[in-house]
Amino acid sequence: MRFKPTLLALCTGVSLGFLGSMAPSVSADGQQRVELPLEELRTFSEVYTRIKRDYVENVDDKTLLENAVRGMLAGLDPHSTYLDTAQYQDLQASTSGAFGGLGIEVGQEDGFVKVVAPIDDTPAAAAGIKAGDLILRLDNRPVKGMTLNEAVKLMRGEPGSDIVLTILREGEDEPFNITLTRAVVQVKSVKSRMLDDGIGYVRISQFQSRTGEDLVKAVNSLKKEAGGALRGLVLDLRNNPGGVLNAGVAVADAFLREGKIVYTDGRKEKAENVWYATPDDVIDDAPMVVLVNPGSASASEIVAGALQDHGRAVIMGQQTFGKGSVQTILPLKDGGAVKITTARYYTPSGRSIQAEGIVPDVEIKPYKLAKLDEPKTERVREADLKGHLRNPTKAEREAAAAAASRADLGDDYALIEATNLLRGLAIINSRTKKG
Repeated sequence: MRFKPTLLALCTGVSLGFLGSMAPSVSADGQQRVELPLEELRTFSEVYTRIKRDYVENVDDKTLLENAVRGMLAGLDPHSTYLDTAQYQDLQASTSGAFGGLGIEVGQEDGFVKVVAPIDDTPAAAAGIKAGDLILRLDNRPVKGMTLNEAVKLMRGEPGSDIVLTILREGEDEPFNITLTRAVVQVKSVKSRMLDDGIGYVRISQFQSRTGEDLVKAVNSLKKEAGGALRGLVLDLRNNPGGVLNAGVAVADAFLREGKIVYTDGRKEKAENVWYATPDDVIDDAPMVVLVNPGSASASEIVAGALQDHGRAVIMGQQTFGKGSVQTILPLKDGGAVKITTARYYTPSGRSIQAEGIVPDVEIKPYKLAKLDEPKTERVREADLKGHLRNPTKAEREAAAAAASRADLGDDYALIEATNLLRGLAIINSRTKKG
């Protein structure tokens, strides 16, 4: 079942001068009757008149009314907003996988812009921007007091142009500056590679309209490389800020054979939807580990929550962001749109993720591994003893081949732990099948 946005009619043509009596407004579909609040509109009219008459500079009507709409939506929650024509086009481009800018998914906190997550292979990721960073200034302009859309507009610009971000980061004593060069961001949402003998790795950086299809293609490619089947899979959703809801559903569905994936609940009946899994598992019930962190949000949490509730995967990492609300894009006649929160979503067991997030089954702190210095004096080994027994040559060849087949995991502690866990689960599964 696809979530179909309900197109809400907007009440227009309200006189800002004399307001006579309270007049009812009826939506275009005739289903909802809204009473206009007379006293509050009188106050709005008075403020509007004072600005037009007394403000230090002349402000045109369109700017005033657009700012009023922005403020009305911004006061609802951090995710509801008004999009002008250019912003709406940018949003459509970002969900399709190509857009200009820095490659940062942002929200707002205490009047500042907060980084939800940097997107892979973008200027932000390359410069070391981290989830949780607070952006205090943009090219020395204070962010405090700006709307989120105003801040995003400043961050966008001509590819090749620079912008300086003043960052406040947890654990740092003072704010610091990072210079980023804007680029046309081409986001490839799904990447994959083989980690070990039969253990695959899939990284999803953002949920786009084709992410579900791309995931299945990537897994099938890994299966072919592994000789037909995988012994295990790491699904990396770290710093994935979310995206298209249906894409998250498709990814979860790829690994579930039955049951609920997610359901939504809102004020309107059309906002109440349930998505169910279809009877296929793209990795044929092989063990899974899903990596998450505080930058995993929205659709990432849908996937992690569904796989966790069904016992299909071990969730490993850190508690996720906690964005458990659904935003619907409602196009407007002027070419813009309203992005408005219409529902909350829940995991199959009925857990709300809103402001809570997904708590991992295995908590992994964001450590990096460092190689220890080799001892100056080599230790005596069995092979150094006179008359030691020698292993068969075949065993030596097999051990060397196994070591060579393992990919270099670098200093990514969480990924190393996930791979080690899958190796153990694969051993247990193989012994169970033999028994």
